[in-house]
Order: sequence, then structure tokens, then C-alpha cells
Amino acid sequence: MEVSIQSIALAMVLAVLTTWAWRVVNWVWLGPKRLERLLRQQGVSGKPYTFLFGDLKENSRLLTEALSKPISVSDDIKPRKDSFKWIGPTPRVSITNPEQVKEIFSKINDYLRPNSNPLVKLLADGLVNHEGEKWARHRKIINPAFHMEKLKLMLPAFYSSCTEMVGRWENLVSVEKSCEINAWVDLQNLTRDVISRTAFGSSFEEGKRIFELQVEQAQLTIMALQSVYVPGWRFVPTKMNRMMKNIDKKVKALLMDIIRRRDKAIRAGKAAGDDLLGLLLESNMKENVGMSLHDVIEECKLFYFARQETTSVLLVWTMVLLSVHSDWQARAREEVLQIFGSRIPDPDGLGHLKIVTMILNEVLRLYPPVTEVARKVPKETKLGKLTIPAGVQLSMPTLLIHHDKELWGEDAEEFKPERFAEGVSKATKNQVSFFPFGWGPRICIGQNFAMIEAKMALAMILQRFTFELSPSYAHAPFNAITLQPQYGVQVMLRKAN
Repeated sequence: MEVSIQSIALAMVLAVLTTWAWRVVNWVWLGPKRLERLLRQQGVSGKPYTFLFGDLKENSRLLTEALSKPISVSDDIKPRKDSFKWIGPTPRVSITNPEQVKEIFSKINDYLRPNSNPLVKLLADGLVNHEGEKWARHRKIINPAFHMEKLKLMLPAFYSSCTEMVGRWENLVSVEKSCEINAWVDLQNLTRDVISRTAFGSSFEEGKRIFELQVEQAQLTIMALQSVYVPGWRFVPTKMNRMMKNIDKKVKALLMDIIRRRDKAIRAGKAAGDDLLGLLLESNMKENVGMSLHDVIEECKLFYFARQETTSVLLVWTMVLLSVHSDWQARAREEVLQIFGSRIPDPDGLGHLKIVTMILNEVLRLYPPVTEVARKVPKETKLGKLTIPAGVQLSMPTLLIHHDKELWGEDAEEFKPERFAEGVSKATKNQVSFFPFGWGPRICIGQNFAMIEAKMALAMILQRFTFELSPSYAHAPFNAITLQPQYGVQVMLRKAN
């Protein structure tokens, strides 16, 4: 009897180990090779699968090579057009046909966001990562905070932050006729200040500390994205894991304190205020099934990081391109002065900045903040002539599509804001070939916020200064979650006549 029990226990252990071993082998080899075979049978090409790492090692080598030297502003920055690439053991198929892109963006229940590395979610795990009913509920609660009428109430905060930055620049220029600044550093500080004021109102000084921590977390997140995530690895107490969890703990504690104080004040009858947190909490209280405290914290982390990153990269590439194309800088300045003179930019006037809007759209086309949008298919799915097996990811390479000569013409690599003179629909011929903020039901909820902030900042800069690239500027766009200038952006500022 004892031998029999031991035999049964041994058999059970062997069965568990065999099942576990089979799953590992299927994950790292058999599954990827099967998906590769199914894709090649349909004429989809790509590099052969490399055990576990896929294309990560090659991508790391190419990234190191790219970061080692700057390029010319006129150089082509779009990636090579491969049919599929490997994200670890998962194939990611590149989709560039506008009709197929439209279908992927439209059918949000068929094409889902890929699962994130759990360590990456420590940076932000809000609306952008949710699916189904939870996404719909959060979107409904958050939407009121980003209505245009609510955003107009935030313009004084935008103006206060912009005034501080241009005031510093004016003091520098007053000493000499011209001065060199690193616009990237100043514009990052500007957008961090703006989001701190608009997110937390009177608590924006505390918000700045959260930002400092989020910047540290973003740097660690980039490192995490450059390696294959092994299930359960986040529980291993490595130095990076400990650092990321410690930062997350500090951010959550700061946010929890701000949120609880504001929630208590609102429930006591005080006005919610015109900042994003107040509007979010007010909207959340109206719902029968609202967001938990944890959910509110994650949404705050998300719009902290995403809103700041999007606007700062849009503004910095705008300054680069207007430095190179001084004719467009002059046209934009003339429009700003015609509408506002030296007055504070107001909502109605910002809405009438046609040339500035054309320029910003062209900058977003050439230098989209996010260079690639990925989706996964949970079940076998038909997309055009392709049958996409379950487990395959799809990529809409924003940068590649925005630079595609078949879609935009032979001048696709050139800076030509006039292509947007009659609006986005006319420029794209009603195709989904321009999506710097995504497209469809899941389009970025903060796009109007980013555009208003960018228009306000650019208008105030143009009112006061002319600018050109410094001889010390080195053009080196690189993808660090968003498309950023590796060496900063050194520009020469002069006081506008």
C-alpha cells in the first residue's frame, strides 16, 4: 500500500513536470515555428525565428548602431518595411494597407492590445490598457474631463506655465542679442508644469515630485522593453525589479494622498474645480459602478505620462522643422500676430490658427510621438486576404505609413504643411493613413488637450522670438517610448522684431 501511494505521488509529479516542460517547449519553440510556417504559407515574409529572443538581439544591435551617430534633418528616419518581425517568441505582422488599418482600429473587440510586460504596467496601467466593459466604463467616466469646453477652462494654467518659460527666455535674450538654449529640456519642463497644474490644480507642486519619479520609471521601463519577459520574472528581487516597485510605491502614496484629500473635500460640498482630477472624481461619483481608488490612481499616472510626452515631442520637433524652414516660421508668426498681436492667446483665436494647425499636423506626420501601434488577435481572424492565426500580433507602423510615398506622393519625406491646407480628410484622401493619436473608438482621449497646449505654447514663442538651429545641434531621433531627440535640441533664440 505504501509503495502504491509513493508510485502514485511520483507519477503525479512526473505528470506535472511533463506538462510544464511541454508548455515551455511549446512557448519557446514549437508554437513560434508553427506560427512562422502558417505565415510563410500565405506569402508573408520575415526573418527566421531565433530561439526565445526573436529579433530582440538584432534590434538591440541596430539601436546601438543608430544611437552612435547623428543624421541629417533631411535623412529618412522610417524603419525598414519587413512583413513580420519577432517580439521574443511572438511574430508581429506589419499592416500598412489603409483599409486593413481601418478595420483593425474599428473592430476593437476583435483586435486587442497586446499583453504588457507586468513591469511595464508599473509606469501606467490606465485606460490605454483596458478592454471590453472596463474600457467602456472608464472611457465614459473620463470623457467629460476632456470635452473642449472643459479644456478651455484650463487655458489660464497653460498660459501661466508658458509665461514662466518665455519669461526665462526673454531674460536670457535681453543680456545678449541672441542666446543658445536646449529647447528639449525647457519644453519637457513646460509640459510637466502644465500637466501638474491641469491635473492637480493647487497641488501641482506635489505633482512635480510625481513627475520626477515617473521619469525614472520611464527609463527603467525602456530597459524592460528591450528584453524578453519570462513569466514570473517580476517576482525575482533583481535590482531593477526592486527599483521599479519602490518607485511605484512612492508614486501611489503621493497620488493616494492627493486623491483622498480632494475626494473628501468634494463630498463635504466643496467645488470639484476645473482641473483633471476634480473633473474625474466628480464624473466618477455620478456613476453607479465607478472606478476604484486603484483605478483612479492608474488613470492619473497615465495622463501624467502620456499627456506630457505627447506634447513635448510635438513641440520640440516643431521647433526643429521651423528652424530649418524659416519661411514657414515667418508665415506662422505673421498669422499669430495678426490674430493676437501681443495679447494673451484665447480659445477662439487658437481655433482660427489655420497655418499653425497645418504645421502641427505635418510635424505629427513626419515625427509621430508613437511610431508603432500594436494589436493581437485572440482567435483566428480573416484580414483582407490574410488569415491571421491566434497568438500573432499585428503592427500598424505609424512612422512607415506616414512616410509612404504610395500614400503621400513622391514628396512624402519633405516638410510640406500645405498638404493639410484643406484639412486631414483631404490630405489623406479619406484613407486611414494619418493617425498620430490612433484612430477609431480608441483614439487618444487627450488629443485636443495636446493640440491646444501646443498651439498656446507655439503662439507665445512666435510672438516673442525667432529661432534657428545652433551649430551644435545633432539630429538624432530615437524611440524611447516616444520619438525623442537623443542629444536634445539646441536652438539660437533672438527677440522678434
